[in-house]
Amino acid sequence: MIEFKNVNFRYSHNEGTPYIISNLNIDIYDGEFIGILGANGSGKSTMAKMINCLLVPASGRVVINGLDSSVEENMLPIRRKVGFVFQNPENQIVGTIVENDVAFAPENLGLPPEIIEERVTFALDAVGLLDKRNAMTANLSGGQKQRLAIAGVLAMKPEILVLDEPTAMLDAAGREAVINLIQKINRELKITVVLVTHFMEHSLLCDRIICLKEGNAEYFGRPADFFKKGNDYVAEFNLKMPFSYLLLEKLTEAGLSAGDEMYSAARDMDVLTERIFKNSGRDVKKA
Repeated sequence: MIEFKNVNFRYSHNEGTPYIISNLNIDIYDGEFIGILGANGSGKSTMAKMINCLLVPASGRVVINGLDSSVEENMLPIRRKVGFVFQNPENQIVGTIVENDVAFAPENLGLPPEIIEERVTFALDAVGLLDKRNAMTANLSGGQKQRLAIAGVLAMKPEILVLDEPTAMLDAAGREAVINLIQKINRELKITVVLVTHFMEHSLLCDRIICLKEGNAEYFGRPADFFKKGNDYVAEFNLKMPFSYLLLEKLTEAGLSAGDEMYSAARDMDVLTERIFKNSGRDVKKA
């Protein structure tokens, strides 16, 4: 679905300027949930923007479902396949009424009114805002605005959804609602999701994570395998261990089993708790 082939990118045309993205080779498959992690300045947002042609490589190729992003006539077809959600939803909300905002993109595609209505209803229902369709966008909470921004993209019926730090400006409740929505979109709508995030717990929900360091993909694989390498390795990317993994380390030090199956469960604290009690010989329901 998404291929980065020997991709290099820098924002300056000066030959002496270092690359932000350097010799990047990545293959992302249809239906995957991919996380992009890394320190500030590591190239996360730059990589994300190349997926929908907001940026194109200085050299190498980014190929989206067979279309080379460097070919000008491919840019519009790629952007119809790839929906992009920015960190600040205010940058994407253009309508004063919720349903009008969601209808904006389909209207610009020149779709018939009945198709636009169908897509608006579909998108609002998908993000849980159907009851807000006639509300003023200015009256929505931060989390609702982010869900509205996602609805505006879903109304385009994209094959790929790219989200650049979509929960960074939200409180804990808002983050939880949005990340649950992103999972739902991936699982139920079968849309390929690429999530840029600095919340390590969110990365545990991904099928695979890309960890960038100075523009290079130093790690690309299962999040469980990445965090099992330990705090020293994770710190090389200027990242922190998820709370659930720190808990597992403490449990191991206390003599409780923390085998591979518990690392796999670390993304789900309820399942993790149940397995901890099971391995300790106690009944979680009685406890």
